[in-house]
Amino acid sequence: MQPAENSPELSSLYQFLAGNGYTRGFPAVQSHCGSTEVVEFSDHHRKAEGRAFAASENHKEAERRRRERINGHLDKLRALLLCNSKTDKASLLAKVVERVRELKQQTSEIMQLYDQTLIPSESDEIAVMQSHDSINGKTIVRASLCCEDRVDLIPDLIEVLKPLGLRPLRAEMVTLGGRIKNVIHVLGGDDDDDDQNQTTTTTVDETTSCLKDALETMVFRSSGASCVGGERSKRRRMFDHQRIMG
Repeated sequence: MQPAENSPELSSLYQFLAGNGYTRGFPAVQSHCGSTEVVEFSDHHRKAEGRAFAASENHKEAERRRRERINGHLDKLRALLLCNSKTDKASLLAKVVERVRELKQQTSEIMQLYDQTLIPSESDEIAVMQSHDSINGKTIVRASLCCEDRVDLIPDLIEVLKPLGLRPLRAEMVTLGGRIKNVIHVLGGDDDDDDQNQTTTTTVDETTSCLKDALETMVFRSSGASCVGGERSKRRRMFDHQRIMG
């Protein structure tokens, strides 16, 4: 029997299939992707992987620095609160909150002790008013003045009070940044004149008016003297509160 591959019919069929692009029963596929395109795709893939790896490393480094900063701040808090170095974060933060509350309470108590109106302003101010309180029938007068701080200010205040027969009861002084504010409580008349209080010709209103005029003269004279040399020097801002009880 003659082999099948030598059959004229099969030979013709094979030639037909081969001529139409069929080989071994599968169609021949023509490649549209050259070797250059494959290399470019491979390079792009490697670059993308490199960028992803670099971004991951940068994120890890940033996270490491962030943790170092947090741990540094926690160590400072442990040192401030005198905590053990092994104190965990939750316990440490609880101690911080407790301490902040204590400081807030202390600040509130301090602010209640000192009148905020004692803070010196940048402008010269004078106010004189009668108090509702009195001692032995004598009205207490409250005088406040804000001006440039200077060495001879207190002696000048004393010289203002003496001619008016006013006796200081209490004085509060606050200095801040080269400015000073004084709040003085004075009592009209001398102790030796108690029996003549009803017959004195100088009324409380007149005393108040005279005291205000004298303080204005003193403050404005002080301001004029300080402006002779030009703008006042900007001294280091310091806060000093003094309470003098008379």
